[in-house]
Amino acid sequence: MKKLRILLADDHEIVRDGIGRLIDREEGWDVCGEATDGRKAVTLAEQLKPDVVVLDIGMPELNGLDATRQIKRLLPKCEVLIFTGEESEQLIHDVFAAGARSYILKSDLGAHLVAAIRALGEHKHYFTNRISEVVFARYFEGETGAGKDKIEGLTPREREIVQLLCEGKSNKEVASVLGISIKTVETHRATTMRKLRLDSFADLVRYAIRNKIVAA
Repeated sequence: MKKLRILLADDHEIVRDGIGRLIDREEGWDVCGEATDGRKAVTLAEQLKPDVVVLDIGMPELNGLDATRQIKRLLPKCEVLIFTGEESEQLIHDVFAAGARSYILKSDLGAHLVAAIRALGEHKHYFTNRISEVVFARYFEGETGAGKDKIEGLTPREREIVQLLCEGKSNKEVASVLGISIKTVETHRATTMRKLRLDSFADLVRYAIRNKIVAA
């Protein structure tokens, strides 16, 4: 039987250890790597080519939604499970719009993680009852899509820059992380502020928190 290779991504070691112990109990499952931020999760996914990525939505450097988008673009057959402490109808739809196949609340991880990974290993969606109610309510109301992404007006690069800036990095530090020029960072920052009709950096931070680009 083919071994199921799983990449874990969370910035808290105790969470990764807990998830790792649950995975280690399953025969044929292997934690092939661990990442402490979203950017490392994307890099490791590209290097290790896991079958399933289990990641927290609120990670530094690159949030779980944007990490999922990048992973799915690089590895279309890789499945993603996102977990979060927040239950929000819009967030649920944003998660599935990003390409993840499962969304689990942190409070439900112990009860549902193994079943969810098993389903994703077979390229199936996995919903808890609470999440199913939200997903199918939207479906029966006539919206069969995954829900409108509230931040679709920004490009992936703009979202990356917004997150890094709102995490406290300077233009120079953002340029270094992304391998671009400071001038390019400044241009993206100005374009983003104009697109969003924001007047101050404080407004940008509030926008980033409200739209889950950064954790509060």
